[in-house]
Amino acid sequence: QVQLVESGGGLVQAGGSLRLSCAASGLTFSSYAMGWFRRDPGKEREVVAAISCSGGNRYYADSVKGRFTISRDNAKNTVYLQMNSLKHEDTAVYYCAAGSTDVVVTRSPDYWGQGTQVTVSS
Repeated sequence: QVQLVESGGGLVQAGGSLRLSCAASGLTFSSYAMGWFRRDPGKEREVVAAISCSGGNRYYADSVKGRFTISRDNAKNTVYLQMNSLKHEDTAVYYCAAGSTDVVVTRSPDYWGQGTQVTVSS
């Protein structure tokens, strides 16, 4: 049974930082591209960042480029999202996702986590 468990969300002031973690189990982690999505009520879900199996390729949404960094530790079966210079509009539930390829993870992931709330006060 595949499980993706996010942690690290919370309340932070605008300009602050948070680091999200996603621990994966039940799959060969190093064989999956990983991604972070977010959804704010009233808005469509959007892909925030993605990283290839080896970590060599990374994708970022324009809205977070230069502020967010995705990374992974295949030895720990964990993917991270470092979020700096947070803005009120970053407020959302953030979801971890796994996909068999870089394209799959950004369009139609195979597996999803339950999500973690990030709230940025202005």
